[in-house]
Amino acid sequence: MIPMVDLKRQYRNLKPEIDKAIQAVLESANFILGENVTKLEEEIALYHNISHATGVGSGTDALLLALDALGIGEGDEVITTPFTFIATAEVVANLKAVPVFVDIDPETYNINPDKIEEKITERTKAIIPVHLFGHPAEMDRIVAIGKKHNLKIIEDCAQAFGAEFKGKKVGTFGDCGCFSFFPSKNLAAYGDGGMIITDDDGTAKKIRMLRNHGTFVKYHHKIVGYNSRLDNIQAAIVRVKFKNIDQFNDSRIRNAEIYRENIKRDDTILPEEKNGSKHVYHQFTIRSGKREAIRECLNNSQIASAIYYPVPLHKQEVFANLDRKVDSLPASEGCAAEVLSLPMFPELTKREILHICDVINNVSR
Repeated sequence: MIPMVDLKRQYRNLKPEIDKAIQAVLESANFILGENVTKLEEEIALYHNISHATGVGSGTDALLLALDALGIGEGDEVITTPFTFIATAEVVANLKAVPVFVDIDPETYNINPDKIEEKITERTKAIIPVHLFGHPAEMDRIVAIGKKHNLKIIEDCAQAFGAEFKGKKVGTFGDCGCFSFFPSKNLAAYGDGGMIITDDDGTAKKIRMLRNHGTFVKYHHKIVGYNSRLDNIQAAIVRVKFKNIDQFNDSRIRNAEIYRENIKRDDTILPEEKNGSKHVYHQFTIRSGKREAIRECLNNSQIASAIYYPVPLHKQEVFANLDRKVDSLPASEGCAAEVLSLPMFPELTKREILHICDVINNVSR
């Protein structure tokens, strides 16, 4: 069986370091926040050449706390993509704001900057671009739109740690960059975890209060906050993996190139990188009108695959009654009907990839 991601292989490779890091936390008996969280925050801030990084409980919480810290609230409109995991829009609704969906560029699966301005109203307060599958969104154009209309920009970098756009790392273009350490991510914990980066001192201070029940001093609360603290064990694990993140991403990029060189189907669209983009391939996602046949053959050959995402957010029942509901976003719907993600992780071997490609190539046309 070739899985979508094999966390055991990576653990075996890093086992001595990870076990040592976990054991040190257990012996310290310091589990909530703690030294590893502080050091990881410093390391990630330095990696991004940015002033502040704040560890939180999950990638979803990272988005939620960033929006809250930037003042997004009831009745505000937040522009984002419908072709993403629900967390991106869910956090908007949790703050009683309104997600406004803009169609995607089918070449990158990211929000289409050409379509953003037509959705801006006097209620629009922010844009959340998602760097989906590891490919950066067109941040120069999105930042220009944000400045023109005085909008906050919160980058959803959950799938794109280490990706770059025109030589600059994702997460550093907007007001905040939000990362997930979910176990399958490029940089991952062994549970939930997340990080918010920002260059703004005031925003960082508010995020730090929000993550810890609205307080800096125990039992003295300045604002209504959340319980969203990255724990010391997860931070210790992420710190071990962080030392290898560029190597991990390079392996993903090499694996993507092997896929590209060896999938030979004229009815299948392979992922590409737009000029100026460094794609870090959280997923290697193909498009084909023969998706179901390809998926069935992969399954019969004990090769995993996944559909990210089968139902765009504007078609989800939970958003059926939005004030700004749209009936059709054709690029998102077209991609949802044809995308298929193939196994992708740093430890995936060339032999395995060639086998996957061979199965795909032999599906009847």
